[in-house]
Amino acid sequence: MYILGISAFYHDSAAAILKDGEIIAAAHEERFTRKKHDANFPVQAAKFCLEQCGKTLDDMEAVVFYDKPFLKFERLLETYYGFAPKGVRSFITSMPVWMKEKLFLKKLIFDELKEVGKYDTKKLKLLFPEHHLSHAASAYYPSNYKDAAILTIDGVGEWSTASICHGQENKITILKELHFPHSVGLLYSAFTYYLGFRVNSGEYKLMGLAPYGNPNSERVKKYYNTIVSELADIKDDGSVWLNQKYFNYAVGLTMANDAAWEKLFDLKKREPEAETTQAYCDLGLAIQQVTEDIVIKMARHAKALTGSENLCMAGGVALNCVANGKLLKENIFKNIYIQPAAGDAGGALGAALSGWHIYLDKPRTYSSSYDLMKGAYLGPEYFDHEVEFVTKKYDAPHTYFEDADELCNAVARLMSEGNVVGWVQGKAEWGPRSLGNRSILADPRNTEMQKRLNLKIKYRESFRPFAPAVLEEDVDEYFDLQQQSPYMLLIGEVKKELREHLPSNYHDLPLKEKLYYTRSTLPAITHLDFSARVQTVSKETNPRFHKLITAFKEFTGVGVVVNTSYNVRGEPIVNTPDDAYRCFINTEMDYLVVGNYLFDKTKQPPRKFENTYSAVLD
Repeated sequence: MYILGISAFYHDSAAAILKDGEIIAAAHEERFTRKKHDANFPVQAAKFCLEQCGKTLDDMEAVVFYDKPFLKFERLLETYYGFAPKGVRSFITSMPVWMKEKLFLKKLIFDELKEVGKYDTKKLKLLFPEHHLSHAASAYYPSNYKDAAILTIDGVGEWSTASICHGQENKITILKELHFPHSVGLLYSAFTYYLGFRVNSGEYKLMGLAPYGNPNSERVKKYYNTIVSELADIKDDGSVWLNQKYFNYAVGLTMANDAAWEKLFDLKKREPEAETTQAYCDLGLAIQQVTEDIVIKMARHAKALTGSENLCMAGGVALNCVANGKLLKENIFKNIYIQPAAGDAGGALGAALSGWHIYLDKPRTYSSSYDLMKGAYLGPEYFDHEVEFVTKKYDAPHTYFEDADELCNAVARLMSEGNVVGWVQGKAEWGPRSLGNRSILADPRNTEMQKRLNLKIKYRESFRPFAPAVLEEDVDEYFDLQQQSPYMLLIGEVKKELREHLPSNYHDLPLKEKLYYTRSTLPAITHLDFSARVQTVSKETNPRFHKLITAFKEFTGVGVVVNTSYNVRGEPIVNTPDDAYRCFINTEMDYLVVGNYLFDKTKQPPRKFENTYSAVLD
């Protein structure tokens, strides 16, 4: 039996497909359309999923949408009614869209599916689990836990903004929910907005900015106290009550009441692309600390409610790897598992899994591996003849390697010499992180590498950190991390013996001086607070990437490489060999590897491509 899961119409649309409960394929629509955070119905992603199974829509036991549109429509109407007459203009403007996307969503889905393929409308079964149930299912069912507390935290689904569930075998019981307009995710997004980043995509920038705040500063303490006394009343169970006079997201067109926030923090809203001063860094650190405290309180309450030793997490806030790392250190749970596509895209997979296990009441299956996600390598894969087509299309000189060991040795040597390499292999990753199949790789020992990658290749803010990919068996040599982190969702601190001594006035230095101060023997991946967003690389789930890092270790003695997503700012992660080559040419990357093909930038014909994507400056 086959089940197709769909998420769409908000942001990060996606599709996923199951065969007898096994995850066969999953993909983000943005990877095909080249429109970052594409919210449209995932026509291309759904077609890809069906093609991977050789099936049509008529072969599906069910198509499962990731939330309940009627409940969401009810929440929208009741919210505007509750805040009336405030927001009347927004209400009138939004109503035609709501009527289509909420009230008549079932018809809209049936119409969109016709773009995916022909099917019998009388036979197609369409299911609608709740939004947070889809999140919970996406985390719990792929884990190997027979019993687990499940914590989901995001902006908002229908009414729920966070939930605590209990997973037992194939059952998920919702124990407690936090309801709109009170939301941890929306609180964090409001600060994302106020600090000049794009909501629903710039939250990870805020997370990266926070360590530039001065933890010893009275201003950080003042900001923290202001948040918890004026904006958010935080209860012992982690639930929050947000003072709506400071927010505008319920019925307005922005996240925050700018004038009220300016008065509250004595700090003007930062405009996009404006200078990032120390005050903005300190405010970022304060809200990050508040968020960590809330997540830990929620986790403690989930433990008390379920008594389980295991925790599964999903929802957009679960992508906050700093909070996850702090939670791990608390030792509240023996094991923690986080869905790699924890945001709304992951709802497509959770929808399909809830259809299989809850609606059809099918039993769980378990794996001897870390989980059932197949390393999150669930997207499109391209083969030699498709790469060969690109070489002919662009008259691109290249070297072809018959032997994988020779290829990895050659690339490892190039990286050890300071070169930046685009690395495209196998199936594309599921989730927002590149995990070694659509990656840009470099030497973490290079003191100039962070600056070069940000400014010359990624074309993004200089403060953005980079993640290390480390051999799973070597992680203890470099990082204090208590468990595997295959999806780059946990923070580990760089080992003390690898750190450089920092001056006593380090936190008082100007931002740029702190940024380029050498903090460890692995400077390109060591953040200001000595943290790193670690990816542990398994020989089992990604043998070629493991082989490459092993070869790099043989050249350098270091079993770690810089791993960042293969894209530039505003662009989705590359999908096809054509995407990869165009991005390679348009940046200052030195080499590109697609499958067994190695391209040297110095040998390529001089050219510049126009963007084929819809830029989103997030």
